[in-house]
Amino acid sequence: MRALIILGLVGFAAQLVDGSLGMAYGVTSTTLLLAVGTNPAAASATVHLAEIGTTLASGISHWRFDNIDWKVVAKIGIPGAVGAFAGATFLSSLSTEVAAPIMSIILLALGIYVLVRFTAFGLPRGNLGKPLRKRFLGPLGLVAGFVDATGGGGWGPVGTPAILASGRLAPRKVIGSIDASEFLVAIAASIGFLVGIGSQNIDFAWVAVLLLGGVIAAPIAAWLVRHIPPRILGSAVGGVIILTNVRTLLRSDLIGASGGVQTAAYITIVVIWVAAIAYSLREYRRDRDNESVEAIEAPENGQVAEGVAGTPR
Repeated sequence: MRALIILGLVGFAAQLVDGSLGMAYGVTSTTLLLAVGTNPAAASATVHLAEIGTTLASGISHWRFDNIDWKVVAKIGIPGAVGAFAGATFLSSLSTEVAAPIMSIILLALGIYVLVRFTAFGLPRGNLGKPLRKRFLGPLGLVAGFVDATGGGGWGPVGTPAILASGRLAPRKVIGSIDASEFLVAIAASIGFLVGIGSQNIDFAWVAVLLLGGVIAAPIAAWLVRHIPPRILGSAVGGVIILTNVRTLLRSDLIGASGGVQTAAYITIVVIWVAAIAYSLREYRRDRDNESVEAIEAPENGQVAEGVAGTPR
């Protein structure tokens, strides 16, 4: 019973982060399942089965808060489902030990870009509103879906930073669209796992409690993402991406850093991350105050100008 309660809390926390930042449900939940000895295919299958419910709840919640661009969902979700099914089907015969560090380097670069861009400059507005092309979203969805199924998580960490970096969609729309499209990915991956390994290695009680925790958190997360300022949200997402992928790289055979080096790196990243969020918060408040002053002064200036124009010389 204690283990089920802990799993439920993990599902709640994971969905709260995933629904507000567009990533981390699969990574968080799968990490816990692997830590207690679940084999990789069964762990990923368990998480994806739970995600069918959590992503549906999350998608509905984001829809109610107008956080979704349905064109983006269609363009990235269908290729993502294809990639997820392929990844799930071949997981048992596929080694991701070589691919993981390479993917982490790419994601780390995107994370640094997102963190610096949003912290230093705020929401990119030069491309905001421009359409996201199918030739960009299609391959992105295919890769993200494949990584998600084979790694037990990755749809958000691959898709969210790539779309955020384009600057063509507001952060809350990026997160809502990624979460909604993940429903298709979760279904496809689950079918692939059921075909590949069957259901005998899946603990459906674990699926249920992960699902319950995620469903409870979904509407809270959708509300949070609508009310967190984009600049601050971008800095927060960038930090998550950097921390997650530095951790993967330091633990990989490519680097194999010692425990002390890992701890020092994590502390340094967290300090920089917290400072970036604090800076973004300060700049957001300053911009908001400036806009308020301009809004107040604009009518007053108009009245003065009108009075001067109407005054006889």
